[in-house]
Amino acid sequence: MTPGIPDPLTQDIRHLSTLLGDVVRRFAGQEAFDLEEEIRLASRELRREASVEDARELYARLDRLDVPSLRLLIRAFSLYFDLINLAEQQARVRALRARITERHPEPIGESPEAALRELQARGVSPDTIAEHLAEAMFVAVFTAHPSEARRRTILEKLTTIAEHLDRLEYVRLTPSEREISRSAIAQEVETFWLTDTIRNDRPSVLDEVRNGTEVVETTLFAVIPRVYRDLERAFVRVWPDWKGTIAPLLRFGSWIGGDRDGNPFVTHRVTADAMRLQQESILSHYLTNIDRLGARLSHSKQFLKLSPEFVESLRVDAECFPEIAACGGLEPFRDKCRTIAERLRRTRDWLHSLELRWSDRPAERPVGVLFGREDLRQPIAELAEELSRVGASDIAMGAVHDLLRLVEVFGVHLLTLDIRQHSLRHAQAVDEAFRKAGVHADYLNLSSDEKFDLLAQELSRSRPLIPTRLDMEPDNVEVIQTFRTVAAILEQQCPDAIDTYIISNTTEPAHLLEVLLLAREARLFQPEKGISRLQIVPLFEALEPLQTAVPIMQKLLALPVWQTHLKALNGVQEVMIGYSDSNKESGPLMSAWALYRAQCELTAMAKEYGITVQFFHGRGGAVGRGGGPANRAILAQPQGTVGGRLRITEQGEMIADRYGHPAIAERHLEQVLNAVLRSSFPDETQTRNPGWETIAGELAETARKAYRALIYDTPEFIRYFEQATPIAEISQVRIGSRPARRGSSIAGIEQLRAIPWVFSWMQSRHTLPGWYGIGSALKSFAENHPDGISTLRQMYASWPFWQTFIDNAQMILAKADMTIARLYADLVAEKEIAEAIFGRIEAEYRTSVEMICRITDQKTLLERVPVLAHSIRQRNPYVDPLSFIQLVILKRLRSGEGDREGLLTGVLESINGIAAGLKNTG
Repeated sequence: MTPGIPDPLTQDIRHLSTLLGDVVRRFAGQEAFDLEEEIRLASRELRREASVEDARELYARLDRLDVPSLRLLIRAFSLYFDLINLAEQQARVRALRARITERHPEPIGESPEAALRELQARGVSPDTIAEHLAEAMFVAVFTAHPSEARRRTILEKLTTIAEHLDRLEYVRLTPSEREISRSAIAQEVETFWLTDTIRNDRPSVLDEVRNGTEVVETTLFAVIPRVYRDLERAFVRVWPDWKGTIAPLLRFGSWIGGDRDGNPFVTHRVTADAMRLQQESILSHYLTNIDRLGARLSHSKQFLKLSPEFVESLRVDAECFPEIAACGGLEPFRDKCRTIAERLRRTRDWLHSLELRWSDRPAERPVGVLFGREDLRQPIAELAEELSRVGASDIAMGAVHDLLRLVEVFGVHLLTLDIRQHSLRHAQAVDEAFRKAGVHADYLNLSSDEKFDLLAQELSRSRPLIPTRLDMEPDNVEVIQTFRTVAAILEQQCPDAIDTYIISNTTEPAHLLEVLLLAREARLFQPEKGISRLQIVPLFEALEPLQTAVPIMQKLLALPVWQTHLKALNGVQEVMIGYSDSNKESGPLMSAWALYRAQCELTAMAKEYGITVQFFHGRGGAVGRGGGPANRAILAQPQGTVGGRLRITEQGEMIADRYGHPAIAERHLEQVLNAVLRSSFPDETQTRNPGWETIAGELAETARKAYRALIYDTPEFIRYFEQATPIAEISQVRIGSRPARRGSSIAGIEQLRAIPWVFSWMQSRHTLPGWYGIGSALKSFAENHPDGISTLRQMYASWPFWQTFIDNAQMILAKADMTIARLYADLVAEKEIAEAIFGRIEAEYRTSVEMICRITDQKTLLERVPVLAHSIRQRNPYVDPLSFIQLVILKRLRSGEGDREGLLTGVLESINGIAAGLKNTG
């Protein structure tokens, strides 16, 4: 860096903040700009020497302002954060490119090539790795869980600014072209200021589907071919003589339009519409690409000696598509592209006219309509193979190969849609079906074992249980229609579209048999033909189900009909483990430990029964919901539990953060591949330490008791939570189609969804779900064991699970602020409750910080992660005013002062701003 010239990040921040300042002056006036600067400087000064008294003085200064002035400040600080986040994203891209350039030709850390070199050094052959990758699978599953607080409109504006920043930095522009890009950025910042930052209405489910497909269209379509190309090149760089192929192990899924647990707006018709929207999106993309490819493949027949097989394929094409044969056949590769394009068009037209009907005789598809991934992959593979055979290998291994990779990953359905429903809904549907069929009059009141035996008996028979015409309660009709809609989609539309059914709140084996029975009734399970179309996945969420997962699965695996079901799925049983509910119930350390133990025990059980367990990790964005870097999370899993196959949720703000910029998305996927490769071939010299696992179990139990003592065993805590956090107001934020609570209960932590639970603590700067109970556990262990600190340090240095857990905890502790949290405690009407509860929280916070610093041998949190520490320090002077303003507005709103609608809107705007500043919601 040249002395006296600011670094590029600082330059970007100054550029964007100057543009924002100009906009504030023009539209709000100099007085408003001066007020924003005054509050910002006061917050910065408060940061130098924090005290509750000084914080209350700043709060009192803001409390003298009217609502329009407060909302103007919220807008200024919130937009600043969105722009600063964008500048930091550009800095990440810049640093990544610099690392690649500096290390070239050596691979950068956490890349696939780095993993391959590590495996080579351990004597693993390329063929062994390639064979393993042929069975491996990593699936990122996008969910509509409402933790992305920003509107789609805002994200689009930020994307446009990012594109122009990229253009200014990496493209050689003329002075006039440079001015055009700078002007475009200024225009977006101006429009940004004049755009509502909060949604006027909740998005519909199909709005969420469109948002999900847009992420794929704008980023992943470009990134996926590059990721595979780099992986192939890495193999050749590490093993120059290797001539093998890399199987497509990356897949992408979605819950958007399929997750009906607690969301009454997801119906069977919505699921069908969601799948149709996805297919229309991917078919249109392929059509554009194949048309472009055809324009390039102008190879003349007179210069080619085509293989008999390719000539025969052209003849078959001509019979199916005579209008293409009329072109003359002089440019055979263009002809092949024309037939592929015509198939895509016919498929899209077929979708528009298709009316899904569940019946014994599915509608016949017209000639040329694509049905499934292989129908499209085969002609493109023929094209690539023939181009290579005639010597045109550059384009065969370039554009054609890239298109083939997209088809291998996205098929003709785009994202594989998961179906999720609560176990009680299945039980209720089975109960009514059994009553009407005369099987049993009161299924719901049977014991767990009685339900299991009755279901097993019914599944052993081949008689139909549910009539075609449904005369049942509407909720139960919807459950059955969901299965029938899935069957119709798979039979008539695309066999790759849906393959997973997840059961929320799985607590007994009967919950899985209920779904198998309902699947059989919809012809999704046909045991006599060896067909089972759905992977039936238990979701173990709370502590007890996690601890009893093995006996639940053992009872199923001993049942012949379940063995038949698994045999049809190649012996793979998927199990989903949820981070959110176990954390809310038992605290962060016990949650993490219960998930670790469940994976170990289920993997051991799978070996005993000769099956494969594939884990699906339901992780959120925040640490309190299992968040953190995905690659480190994979490596932190118990040894031998990944095996190259896993699925993981990508939720809310993490989708934009990880996939919003092509370079960052590519780096994220490369880090994931690195972790999958390394975890698939674990270093045998690193063995599990049973002693450390015993200690972790003891720590988890101590932490759970401390957590439960506050959250569940202190009657006054619920009043503190409801008044010292904006939980009531968060439930009114229109950031997702799903309600904030299960059922209609307005009281009780148990019924509250994990996202608003974590979101509210982030907003009030407590960040409690990510760390509470850890300090007590660590301190107790250190005091009761002479070598306690030394042992905990050894665990941190050598055990990935423990290191990842501690690092995530220190990150979320660093985002907490007890000075500001104390002001939120002032919102509690009963001061003695506020003092008592906050005193316990603050004491645990200080203990947790102290103990983690001792374990990690640091003087302060994040001392060894200076970039993250610097980012948090830089943000705080801008987050703090938003917190103070939120406090002022919450007080007025709850006391009934002033314009309720204006105050509520102000709170919602402040929620968005704080979320942007902390880079975490739920």
